[in-house]
Amino acid sequence: MNDGLVIPLQSYLVQKLAAPNLVVSDLARISGGASRETYRFRVHYDRDGEKLERNLILRRDPASSLIETERSVEFRSYAAFYKLGLPVPEPVALELDGAVLERPFFIMEEITGCTVASVIAPDPYGAHREKIGEQFFTALGRIAAADPDLIGLGDFDGPPNRESCWSHEVARWEKVIDEDEREPQPIARAAIRWLKRNPSPSAQKISVVHGDYRTGNFLFDPDGNIRAILDWEMAHLGDPLEDLGWAIDPLWSHGDPSRPAGTVTRERAIAIWEETSGLRAEPAALHWWELFASLKGLAIWISAAREYAEGRNADPVNAFSGWYTLAFHNHVLAERLGAAT
Repeated sequence: MNDGLVIPLQSYLVQKLAAPNLVVSDLARISGGASRETYRFRVHYDRDGEKLERNLILRRDPASSLIETERSVEFRSYAAFYKLGLPVPEPVALELDGAVLERPFFIMEEITGCTVASVIAPDPYGAHREKIGEQFFTALGRIAAADPDLIGLGDFDGPPNRESCWSHEVARWEKVIDEDEREPQPIARAAIRWLKRNPSPSAQKISVVHGDYRTGNFLFDPDGNIRAILDWEMAHLGDPLEDLGWAIDPLWSHGDPSRPAGTVTRERAIAIWEETSGLRAEPAALHWWELFASLKGLAIWISAAREYAEGRNADPVNAFSGWYTLAFHNHVLAERLGAAT
């Protein structure tokens, strides 16, 4: 299948990079990624007498996707935050139709010499856990602090005002559950009822929300430097506490919820975020968004289970999501709802 991509990809990049002698090599599929097919490859070409080589990543829409997302959202997010100096890959090209590679796609720089943490590893960062945690929650604070209009993302999907951030997101994920559940989900339904009966306070501001900011979605090098924040396909506008609640969810804690993302303590994580964002993680509001985060997780895992069971996406990640992570968030939500009553 990869051979069928090389020739059209090479022809496209010859034109896009204005490099008539450009050659594509080493195109290979990267496993994982439920909402995009991901490939790494190299390009070789001459420019002004200099031989150049670049490592690039191709992200192509699959035939069936776990969560329907707009590829231009991910590409534009990379472009905006790359300009702000956030550690993200440099975006290279975006195509919104299927004329070149049968489906929409975009291309970005590959960050090499780095590792991505497995969400099931007990201690993926080792001696660098504190250093990585400082960077991780600082970057999240910088995302929250950015003005969506000033960075060109003010037209992203989002609520009409600060007061409706919570209801906009509950409606989004309730719809996913309505459409994708294959069996009754009583804990999810109980969580939806609780969230509606106990609305979150109004957002302090409307920010760009990454949508999937967590351990496992960034690359770090052997010295403990975060080199790239990835997977912006669910980016939207909303309450910045949504991202914080997701980042500190127990699922991403590597077995120790007292250390969100397997890094710094919870207290330090929140303090870093507050210092960098200029906002306050008011306890009642953060509690609401933490409970919401587990509901959002349930919705994603319910979709994963359906995609896998009905044969539309055979990626083993979907089977794992529909088994382990679905059960995990059901347990977390049951405990949180019990404590809230």
